[in-house]
Amino acid sequence: MKTSEIAYKPIGLTLGVASGMIAGAAFRQTWKMIGHDDAPDATDEKRTWREILVSAALQGAIFAVVRAAVDRAGATGVRRLTGTWPD
Repeated sequence: MKTSEIAYKPIGLTLGVASGMIAGAAFRQTWKMIGHDDAPDATDEKRTWREILVSAALQGAIFAVVRAAVDRAGATGVRRLTGTWPD
């Protein structure tokens, strides 16, 4: 195992947790900007299919973008520290 791979393992795990928290906060703020207080739960009988599916799609998109940005930043940081890109 390369040094960069060993260095990235704990960083990657920590960044994964952080990205989930960041994505959750970003989604909640985005949903509020749309004009709703709380995101719908899939089993909420009072919410429409459209509202639930739009919410889920938006949440997934935000999570994917945040996760990719955080992972990329982490890999870049490891390269700066070790001189090699983690695989």
